[in-house]
Amino acid sequence: MKTIKYFTLRLMAVAAIAIAFALPAKAQVTPFTYFNVDWQFNAPISNNFANKASGWGMNFEGGYYVLPDLSIGAFINYHTNNEYISRQTLPISNSAALTTDQQHSVFQLPFGFATHYRFSDGACQPYIGLKLGANYTKMSSDFYIYEVKDNTWGFYVSPEVGVNIYPWTNSIGFHLAAFYSYSTNKGTVFNYDMDKLNNFGFRLGVAF
Repeated sequence: MKTIKYFTLRLMAVAAIAIAFALPAKAQVTPFTYFNVDWQFNAPISNNFANKASGWGMNFEGGYYVLPDLSIGAFINYHTNNEYISRQTLPISNSAALTTDQQHSVFQLPFGFATHYRFSDGACQPYIGLKLGANYTKMSSDFYIYEVKDNTWGFYVSPEVGVNIYPWTNSIGFHLAAFYSYSTNKGTVFNYDMDKLNNFGFRLGVAF
């Protein structure tokens, strides 16, 4: 009886291993969805307020493949760009002026709809993507212990090209993307006007 039981267990183990090897290996843990968590580097293009590139940002997105290679989903990311402004005199009214240096900051928080089309579902998955949504932006000037700010909302659009790489089957991988973003935000702080935001950048992170 023990011999039959032992033989049955061995047969089941061999069958399980054979089935496992017969099944196609998937590049990622969830083949019908994707999730990216990224560090983000961003370089503004002539926003006339805070033009210094920075790596103070992150990106979070995920989607479901409604077709074998076309996904729809959602995203949210954030970024801060800073620029030091040396000492100068700023008019604050018809009869008053302020002499100070400043630290300018532009904080962006876009979120909304994301889609991308991948050219392969294997270990290396290059794709083109598009993000659409709203963009909350805070432009601020800090000096001494004071802050002057303007909070604005705008429409956001961002095309990108990227790749998800899965070196190991049924596991997490790596994500790399380059993007351009445009939003319609407008704001004013002191005598500085911001009219629309344009950015180039790249993202580096993990893919699920």
